[in-house]
Amino acid sequence: MLLLSGFFPDHQQEEGNQGSKLYLSSAVKVVSIVGMAVAGKSEVPKLFQENGFSKIRFGDITDEEVKKRGLELNEASERYIRELLRQEQGMAAYAKLNLPAIDSALKSSDVVIDGLYSWEEYTLLKRYYGGDLYLVAVWVSPRARYARLTARPHRSLTLEEAASRDRAEIKNVNKGGPIAMADFTIINESSLKELRRDTKKIISRIRDEKIDQTRG
Repeated sequence: MLLLSGFFPDHQQEEGNQGSKLYLSSAVKVVSIVGMAVAGKSEVPKLFQENGFSKIRFGDITDEEVKKRGLELNEASERYIRELLRQEQGMAAYAKLNLPAIDSALKSSDVVIDGLYSWEEYTLLKRYYGGDLYLVAVWVSPRARYARLTARPHRSLTLEEAASRDRAEIKNVNKGGPIAMADFTIINESSLKELRRDTKKIISRIRDEKIDQTRG
């Protein structure tokens, strides 16, 4: 199921940020995929890539830092680096560190971002890209997500651990804000086929808006 916000982000302004837009071009779009753990959001950037978008994965920064510091690439090391970067550079660290890669990719194509988490990351990108930034949320009920987390063969969690992870991501990483502000929301409780169909509809809507802006 696909839910639309009813308007496009170039028609909205962040409170207190009027005039702070640093980048705007109707020729390019930046789309960020957001959602809670195991909502199925990793499939969505693949479809954007298949349709000509360049993918920027925020987590690549983590992988690079883990290797640079000579740490073993595992969940504990990744968590340590994420927390360290946010302590050193603030909660918008991953958006800030990925700006050069996003700008470079925008020279030749639209961009889809995989891995935006925090409200601070969103607000930094919103100030920077203004109406060219779209949020796509992939939503699954907690009950369904927890069933997936407990059943997966690797890194499975108990129901209590899954619920605790949700609370920590909402409270400590401010993950709920970008999901609430999504311009499009995909309800991913059916099939992969339906998820792909809804994603393709979103791509068409964004491209239709892009064409309209160019003509205008």
